[in-house]
Amino acid sequence: MPDAVFERMRELERQIEYHNDRYYNQDDPEISDYDYDQLTQELRALEAEHPQYKSEHSPSDRVGGVSSNQFEKVAHQVKMESLQDVFSVEEVEEFLQKITPEGGVMPCVVEMKIDGLSVSLEYRGGRLVRGSTRGDGLVGEDITVNLRTIKDIPKTIPFQGFLEVRGEVYMPRASFEKLVERQIEEGEKPFKNPRNAAAGSLRQKDASITGERGLSIFVFNLQQVEGKAFTAHSETLRWMAQQGFPVSPDFVLCQSAGEAVERIREIDGLRGKLSFDIDGAVVKVDDLHEREELGSTSKYPKWAIAYKYPPEEKETILREVEISVGRTGALIPTALFDPITLAGTTVGRAVLHNQDFINEKQVGIGDVIVVRKAGEIIPEVVAVKRHCEGSQVFQIPAYCPSCGTKTVQAEDEAATRCPNPHCPAKNFRRLWHFCSRDAMDIDGLGPAIIEALQKADLIEDFGDLYALTFEQVVELEGFQEKAAQNLISAIEASKKNDLPRLLFGLGIKNVGKRASELICERFPTLEAIMAASEEEISAVDGIGGVMAQNVVRFFAQEENRRVIDKLVARGVNTTAHKQAVGDKLTGKKFVVTGKLTRFTRKEIEELIKQNGGKVASSVSKATSYLVAGEDAGSKLEKAESLDVPVLTEDAFLELIQ
Repeated sequence: MPDAVFERMRELERQIEYHNDRYYNQDDPEISDYDYDQLTQELRALEAEHPQYKSEHSPSDRVGGVSSNQFEKVAHQVKMESLQDVFSVEEVEEFLQKITPEGGVMPCVVEMKIDGLSVSLEYRGGRLVRGSTRGDGLVGEDITVNLRTIKDIPKTIPFQGFLEVRGEVYMPRASFEKLVERQIEEGEKPFKNPRNAAAGSLRQKDASITGERGLSIFVFNLQQVEGKAFTAHSETLRWMAQQGFPVSPDFVLCQSAGEAVERIREIDGLRGKLSFDIDGAVVKVDDLHEREELGSTSKYPKWAIAYKYPPEEKETILREVEISVGRTGALIPTALFDPITLAGTTVGRAVLHNQDFINEKQVGIGDVIVVRKAGEIIPEVVAVKRHCEGSQVFQIPAYCPSCGTKTVQAEDEAATRCPNPHCPAKNFRRLWHFCSRDAMDIDGLGPAIIEALQKADLIEDFGDLYALTFEQVVELEGFQEKAAQNLISAIEASKKNDLPRLLFGLGIKNVGKRASELICERFPTLEAIMAASEEEISAVDGIGGVMAQNVVRFFAQEENRRVIDKLVARGVNTTAHKQAVGDKLTGKKFVVTGKLTRFTRKEIEELIKQNGGKVASSVSKATSYLVAGEDAGSKLEKAESLDVPVLTEDAFLELIQ
């Protein structure tokens, strides 16, 4: 028996170290958080029962991450500790009883446990000077450049002394859904959940990719500050909010274990309704002096714990696998199963990614499968619970379901693709992307109309859109004269769009909206971009080598050049509009609100950006000016309460002239 216990502990250590590396360092976990927690719980229980067998370097005593060689190392002055996890309300009550003086109370703060990547932010003289990852708690990575791309992180604050705060960078659900949709469509391996998406985005060498991912942050701890003293954690949260930081949302100060447990249950009920992902609730002692008295173990503070919510998984029967074709030709398999309710919504389909994924899970039609929502957002097949009689692993077809072309699979990728440049399904997705809001923004040209135009043999590629006539469109089923004219007018208006919109709309692999803007700043015409070499494009600040390679390859293809020629011949703008006209507003942050008379809000915001200023959506201490029209409302009230200068449209024009 002792030998068996010893061997089990060593095996658990090996598994935990392996999964730590997959989770913290590769951002590509192989098991769920729940399964990982079960491994660590089992190891801790065995170590407590058999301390003589505990390893000197047990992973139960260490934070799982390490700093990589990709970024410069940062030694943390204040250790970035992890929290001890508990899995029952009884453990929460036991924790609070243990630290509460007999006959007294120990006020505690209950916060949502945001599922993201922990970072440190350092400020001197009111300016962000450094941002870093947690790493192993003692040494992290300097990712200042990437953190500066996150709009919710204030670059300047009112406080002028040295300040270090700790926060959790996360990816909002809407951003995660958009990113995964793009990855699946392009045949890339999608992130498994918002936490890994956030971590992978922060560790990009190309900061423009980070900036495109729509990351955000919640600050949850004051690490150190010079020249100020606080007595309570809740007090520091309110002060940090005054400095312009988005702090732990809806934190609650509780006076008893009963109140803390009630708040934990309230947060559990919110999980499916939040715009961000959480995996638990954190209970912290509010009194900062008491925290010092309680201290820490080698890994955890003794004044806080994290309650982890169990994942929701359900069984259902796989009825069919549907194959669709993305704009890059990737064949996308989707599982169709008997509808089930997960995280408050009914789901009946989940993406199966690629053949490697299907083979790994041994997925066959008719099998009983286990489904959950990745980050409580996107349905995913976790495993096959039972195979049906005669079950066979599903195979992605060897021929494109849209055009019948034999599919191919490159050695360096998992996606199966249709290589036919004229594939109707592939062209449909490319056209849909081209017309989307962030691209050419052709109002009214949605999927149904694109499909109708394709079926009528009126369009095959982007260039064909600009040859459409009113007479052709009005003949389509369901089109009235007004609708047909509106569509033709919208297509005609899109010809005037700025070059970055066109470049993004072309759908070049890995080239997003922000990357398109950066490229067009350096190469202000489509002709110049097409003539540029990989070296010249990769020299653009924020553009990586892979992205540059994809741009050059795209324009080297004869089929793509043929479409470009159509666009040019039919009057589509291929020149970048002049952007910057001055730097008078450099370092200033503006908020625009109310009914304006001389400009639209969008025009005012564009003028701010053209003059070097920045635009924010909400008023804070970091706001330099509020530009206000009539009925400005709550933003005007907040600006006045914070002594933020308020400008009329005329006063704003005087500022930039």
